[in-house]
Amino acid sequence: MNLSDLNKIALAMVTPGKGILAADESSGTIKKRFDAIKVDSTEDNRRDYREMLFRSQEAMSKYISGVILYDETIWQNAKDGTPLVKLIEQAGAIPGIKVDEGTQALPNCPGELVTVGLDKLAERLKKYYERGARFAKWRAVIDIGPRIPTQTAIRVNAHALARYAALCQAAQIVPIVEPEVLMDGDHDIDRCYEVTQRVLNRTFQELRVQRVALEGMILKPNMAISGKKCPKQASVQEVAEKTIRLLKSCVPAAVPGIAFLSGGQSDEEATAHLDAMNKIGHLPWRLTFSYGRALQAAPQKAWSGKPDNVPAGQRAFSHRARMNGLASTGNWEAGLEKQAA
Repeated sequence: MNLSDLNKIALAMVTPGKGILAADESSGTIKKRFDAIKVDSTEDNRRDYREMLFRSQEAMSKYISGVILYDETIWQNAKDGTPLVKLIEQAGAIPGIKVDEGTQALPNCPGELVTVGLDKLAERLKKYYERGARFAKWRAVIDIGPRIPTQTAIRVNAHALARYAALCQAAQIVPIVEPEVLMDGDHDIDRCYEVTQRVLNRTFQELRVQRVALEGMILKPNMAISGKKCPKQASVQEVAEKTIRLLKSCVPAAVPGIAFLSGGQSDEEATAHLDAMNKIGHLPWRLTFSYGRALQAAPQKAWSGKPDNVPAGQRAFSHRARMNGLASTGNWEAGLEKQAA
């Protein structure tokens, strides 16, 4: 493992003013997104959609530091035969790859899941590196509900995250460590804070045990936020203040950066929360975004599967990328949203 090179890539992934595009939707997830815009989820349509994003020169060169790809996408070529990973590199961004293989029910823990995909991961990482991937992502899912999460679910998922991260660094690939506490329930922000704190503390304990170099990784956590069904939704400022307090209590300063997931927030909510945190400032790590739906919902709708709509889709993508780029430096304002094309 060359830690210096891993650290350089990690720092580039959290370049001020830039963030990570999560374009790693599974086939099932992107089918749901395409169903919503009445587009058939064929291999060609998925390729055309992602090619549209990766050829969005303004967004990719100015506001996107890296792109998380799905296994199908990393092997695909654009219509003109150029590998999609090359389009990303040509724009000055870093190609990455989602390497987990989804979730399974966790035995003896009703309602809880464990992420799988460690078998043969070392071999897969070698192939992804040869294809151009320089970072990877693994997502653990922790739900909040009556009597969950259990300590079992937290420990098992934290162990898998650390094992994955160690394998990545051995393959000279920067791991994005993503322990996601879901915001689907009716819990309040303080319950989210308490669970996330437990999850992050256990995750960093496992990372240390498995000798993962913190300087060569990126953390992708949820924010401290109210559950979607909670009758009292926390304000933007409360989310920002409690998330920063939470992270300062759990995340070592050696970690180069934190790239938040949007977790089902609306486009503007995800941007506003990130901006408010960066306006508070005085942080030991860089804070940016690693958004999927919050970057892609608008361009998907504008594109709607029609070749004539590609410029409109690219404008929508560029706008959302710019808004989040500004938020990553604390320079976003709500009034800028009206500038969308």
